[in-house]
Amino acid sequence: MPRQHRRHSTAFKRQVVEEYHAGTTLHALSKRHDICRQLIRVWIEKHEAGAYDDDAEAVDLIQERDARIAALERLVGRQALEIEFLKGAA
Repeated sequence: MPRQHRRHSTAFKRQVVEEYHAGTTLHALSKRHDICRQLIRVWIEKHEAGAYDDDAEAVDLIQERDARIAALERLVGRQALEIEFLKGAA
């Protein structure tokens, strides 16, 4: 069964990278967090390039909230259509 794509927060990525820099091996991090070693390597490279600073975390939070708002707006729109349909059927 294929794994589902998971999104990890910037804070989590930063935590894993900090654990690596503190001496935890890639293998141990991979097992502990159930993520592949190559993904951890990518996070380490991005961290060294400054991708996981506080500004990046703020951008991630805004994007997550925007996506949640869009999903809720779609839900409200569908419910409004259902209400109008049911009013017409009554």
